[in-house]
Amino acid sequence: MAKRVTLFDPPALDGSKAPIENVLELTPVVDIGPDVFTNTRPLWHPPGARGIYGGAAIAQSLSAAMRTVPTDFAVHSMHCYFVLAGDSEIPILYHVERVRDGRSFITRTVQARQRGRPIFTTTLSFSKANSGGKKKLEHATHKPDLAEPVDGTRVSLEDSQGPFETHRAGTVNRDSPNPEDKRVRRFARARGRISDAGGHQAHLSALAYITDSYFIGTVARVQNIPRFSSPAELRAALQALKNPSDLDDEDIARAITELKEEEAADLRRRLEGALTKATAETQQADRKEVGMMVSLDHTIYFHNPWTFRADEWMLMEMESPWAGEGRGLAIQKIWSKDGTLIATCTQEVYVHIPFPFPFPFPLAFGAGRSRVDSEQVF
Repeated sequence: MAKRVTLFDPPALDGSKAPIENVLELTPVVDIGPDVFTNTRPLWHPPGARGIYGGAAIAQSLSAAMRTVPTDFAVHSMHCYFVLAGDSEIPILYHVERVRDGRSFITRTVQARQRGRPIFTTTLSFSKANSGGKKKLEHATHKPDLAEPVDGTRVSLEDSQGPFETHRAGTVNRDSPNPEDKRVRRFARARGRISDAGGHQAHLSALAYITDSYFIGTVARVQNIPRFSSPAELRAALQALKNPSDLDDEDIARAITELKEEEAADLRRRLEGALTKATAETQQADRKEVGMMVSLDHTIYFHNPWTFRADEWMLMEMESPWAGEGRGLAIQKIWSKDGTLIATCTQEVYVHIPFPFPFPFPLAFGAGRSRVDSEQVF
């Protein structure tokens, strides 16, 4: 029997909804149980990766849990673990367990399963609106004063066809010798306009989907480790797509051009001030390359779930306070358009630095649970 990427035939795309709403749509599987759901549409398989984009499992697990919670409750924390690689060629079943229903807090767990085995698990906590009382302790980190992107400016490769778009916003302390001092900034938003029918739940799911983009790459970026060794290797990775229609020739050409610009700028910075050829050669010999990076967990704290729109520009600021013992920690803060701190995320990753360096970074895409710099896959 032929494989099915979804359990049921997907309906036509709903033009009244934003693309990300269609991507994250779920279908109840009542024959299995009252709190079991499946992906309505095929899941994205990033270029050269073994598994699906992890943000899809995060967001769809959140969506499934929210379907079992009253609408006057909103998620405030979500703790996720990636267990096994997700296969984009077969459906995922999301099993929701109603752990506790209290007057102010509700707890849910969700297991995403394929072939009867869990590939992803998460525990979520929801709080009731206005349950904090009249007197509150309040403080929040302020949003950096940065101008929003202007529509029509060039964005990055993975934004060309996807349900959200991003724009680089620079790196604070880029030239610092201390990786822990650097802050990588980026704007992001869902494409189109999220429907009113989707409510705050649709914006929360969209935010959860976006949080997993660019996040794991923070550890490598603050160490000035390049994503690809050459444009030729990027081209090979892009053309290894399981679904070639995801990118066209124009997308690939734009990605190659952008890579050349970014890597050339990084190389100039690394070699600037070198006094001799020997010094330059020593710098090149000491250059690290990532063999593989894999997310171990992903946590989202939703601070203001009722007061933002995921289809407006949100500012993400990422840092890595620690790396060691084959792991690295990344922290991400996200502000809404009006400057409200809406979420804080953490992610611990496994980092493998091969020694000696027999293979360039992209060759690791096919080995084990591999990692594309811009997107979480598992």
